[in-house]
Amino acid sequence: MFGLDPLWVSTALLIVTYATIMTEKLNRAIVALVGAGLMISLGILNQEQAVEGIDFNTLALLTGMMLIVAIARRSGIFQYVAIVSAKAARASPAGILAMLAIVTGLLSALLDNVTTVLLIAPVTLVICRELNVKAYPFLFAEIFASNIGGTATLIGDPPNIIIGSAANLAFMDFVYALTPVVIVILLVNCLAIHLIWGRSMTTTGDAKARVMALDHRDAITDRPLMRKSLLVIALVIVGFMFARFLGLEAGTIALFGAALLLLLVNVGRSSEDQHHHLIESFNEVEWITIFFFVGLFVVVAGVEHAGLLKILADWLIGISGGDMHDLGLAMLWVSAILSAIIDNIPFVATMIPVIQNMAPTFGGEQALLPLWWSLSLGACLGGNGTLIGASANLTVAGIGERAGVPFRFLEFAKVAFPLMLVSIAICHVYLEWRFL
Repeated sequence: MFGLDPLWVSTALLIVTYATIMTEKLNRAIVALVGAGLMISLGILNQEQAVEGIDFNTLALLTGMMLIVAIARRSGIFQYVAIVSAKAARASPAGILAMLAIVTGLLSALLDNVTTVLLIAPVTLVICRELNVKAYPFLFAEIFASNIGGTATLIGDPPNIIIGSAANLAFMDFVYALTPVVIVILLVNCLAIHLIWGRSMTTTGDAKARVMALDHRDAITDRPLMRKSLLVIALVIVGFMFARFLGLEAGTIALFGAALLLLLVNVGRSSEDQHHHLIESFNEVEWITIFFFVGLFVVVAGVEHAGLLKILADWLIGISGGDMHDLGLAMLWVSAILSAIIDNIPFVATMIPVIQNMAPTFGGEQALLPLWWSLSLGACLGGNGTLIGASANLTVAGIGERAGVPFRFLEFAKVAFPLMLVSIAICHVYLEWRFL
């Protein structure tokens, strides 16, 4: 439109979109959708190209898992897990700090990290209130554990969902490649957080008795729903593990699992009850996140179509001398630092086509595997560096502030950024040893 150079217009739109998202003055879904609309309206993409740029597998995977968790949480199963964890630590503040971090990491690998912290953080606040200890260290530990645990699998962290779909990587590919280093990093961070806060935490005998008196069985409010939910979650995870053999995408498996769970919990209900239950379930899907992805995919498709990402790919190859070892390590550290500054989801969405454009240089898509693992580790773990680095961080901060637990950007970064750098240093050694 107006004879403008598509390369410059699309680049300007990308920068303005990212900058506006970072200011947090407008909801990021609004910003992404406006950016997408401008990409199409200014003629950088036609409508068919815009639709082709949307990764529907990622959207299906996110929507399916959100539905499953929205239904399952009504049974009380996640609160049950949190209370059992606290009692297993004998109500010791330091023990609960470590236990809840480990549980958060495990659930974040099997569900997704934002959903996990939404379920665990409120229960954590209750336990901290009973123990009369500061909740900030517990919530901090859960932020870190959620991003670390989410790195281990395809479904744990949104960046991995996008990478897996774009690179055709299956659930077990992530497990084999990333879970070993994730376990090490989670344990190292638990130790570090114990040294920073855990070892100095104290409480009274009465407070411990109150926590030990919590009845975890009371947390289960609907046992039939719990059994149905656990069955479907197990089937979905098995489906992810055998996705390649089944010839199914992860998005199909997640949506089918959600549909199956909806069927199981609605059979025998009246039409009116089914309608009410469906509205409740679908209302709990984070549609803001879904439409943020829609807009973001179109914005990134615009700069890719205009040629910016090929230029960036050629530049990265040039400065690394075409050496996979140097490029992989550079990708790890650059991804980590930038993901701490900007949200890791738009960063990953931008970097994926950049890496894809490198395939001819390195001899095909299979040769790009080390770069995918570098991007995943850097983006997912780099998100721990600041409060704005990942969605889970802002989610926990919001829950904490509503409960009177303030989260300050600099206070968080003062501890988080060094711990994030330690995680990336471990990844550096791991990537050199295993992939580079």
